[in-house]
Amino acid sequence: MALRQTLNLNFNRLILTSLRGMSSGSGGGGEWGSGAGKGGGSGGSIRDAGGAFGRQEAAREEEFFRRQQKEQLEMLRGHLQEEIDRHEDLIKQHEEAIKSSKKKIEQLTEKTK
Repeated sequence: MALRQTLNLNFNRLILTSLRGMSSGSGGGGEWGSGAGKGGGSGGSIRDAGGAFGRQEAAREEEFFRRQQKEQLEMLRGHLQEEIDRHEDLIKQHEEAIKSSKKKIEQLTEKTK
């Protein structure tokens, strides 16, 4: 349960990061790292300064988030594969239980003849 909550939280962060990357940046000065823009929070002093260092810092940030997103997707894939394996094992157990019950029914039917 805790793993599922963690994965859900990480997945939500992943979606927000993706949406942030898709936004047009209408409140700023153009591309990321190009300097301080209008309004709220900034990306930090290096990004505020703009220029090559600001763009480089923005690129590093994006790389970090892409790498983190990839790791989270791999964790999610692994978790889903574990769930699939567990459900397949349960299916096998249920099929064996069904066979056993059918065999018992046949034995009872033969005894009553």
